[in-house]
Amino acid sequence: MTGRLIAALAALTLGGCAGEAVRQTGTDPIIMGSADRGAVLVRQKCAGCHAVERTGDSPMTSAPPFHTMGVLYPVRDLQEAFAEGLVTTHPSMPAFELQATEIADLIAYLESVSGTGPGA
Repeated sequence: MTGRLIAALAALTLGGCAGEAVRQTGTDPIIMGSADRGAVLVRQKCAGCHAVERTGDSPMTSAPPFHTMGVLYPVRDLQEAFAEGLVTTHPSMPAFELQATEIADLIAYLESVSGTGPGA
């Protein structure tokens, strides 16, 4: 199979199985995330340490507030780090694994809460 055919099949598979919108750019499928689902995810997994809303301070002072993410670097740049398992230098950050749809949702939420997403 050619690379494009494999990418197209992967896009269809990911879109069909996960019920996600998938858009094709070049040869790489991109799963479109949901900021609403991302909000649920971050409240469950992140809010104990990070400020996850548009304002406020993080409960743990060393944890960056999500509303400040995207100011110094594009939030989309975190996508690969989330896919590989985010590794940080501070020991209190738990290791976690996210599925492709969860990563897309998390990125969509981070872009929305930081005001750096498409159309911002």
